[in-house]
Amino acid sequence: MPPADVETASDSLPQGSCYRIQVLVVGRHKRWRDEVSAQVRMLGYQVTACDRGVDAMTVLALGLPVDVLVVDTALHGSLCCAQLAVEARTLRPGLRIILARDPVDAMGPEVSARVPDALLVPRDQLQNGMVATTMREALASRAA
Repeated sequence: MPPADVETASDSLPQGSCYRIQVLVVGRHKRWRDEVSAQVRMLGYQVTACDRGVDAMTVLALGLPVDVLVVDTALHGSLCCAQLAVEARTLRPGLRIILARDPVDAMGPEVSARVPDALLVPRDQLQNGMVATTMREALASRAA
């Protein structure tokens, strides 16, 4: 039997939807990705996990269904966290974006200005069982 949170979360599905909520988790630390992905799956959502921004952009560019993008701000490389958030928003204007940040990480003004509705949450919040609350908040703001 699915957890009770799944029933609450299913209320967020658009009318007539034939798929479950799709979450794309992107982070360079495997342990973090695995922990967040496992919690998202426990909620009954589908998860795709990537360790590089380029892979995440490929998923988005291919048109695969993604409702929520969760990005660790520790993501580095040619398509780092800030650039990924901006590019994802350009490609999919209605995409809900959650940026999991370490309190010592400095977010560039580019992300704040170009993705003002991105949810900024402490990284440890997603590792300490707060995924359900964060996902509900992201999905509720999408519907608003």
